[in-house]
Amino acid sequence: MTRRDIWLLSDGQLWRVRGRFGGDGGQEVSYDFPDEVSARSMVARMVKTSAGTWRDLTEAVRQEPSRRQTQ
Repeated sequence: MTRRDIWLLSDGQLWRVRGRFGGDGGQEVSYDFPDEVSARSMVARMVKTSAGTWRDLTEAVRQEPSRRQTQ
């Protein structure tokens, strides 16, 4: 099974969807959108067209900075 990652990022003006196939050294794609709705639609399409089971790591990523500070 090959790892696939999808990120939804924003700088407050531009929304970017990044996708990576094959782990850390894998092939990447990036798409820019002017609004959140369009970006989330792309995320949904990417998840739907990719085989396998997906895990949402949003909360784990949000909690990571606070874990680093307490260590």
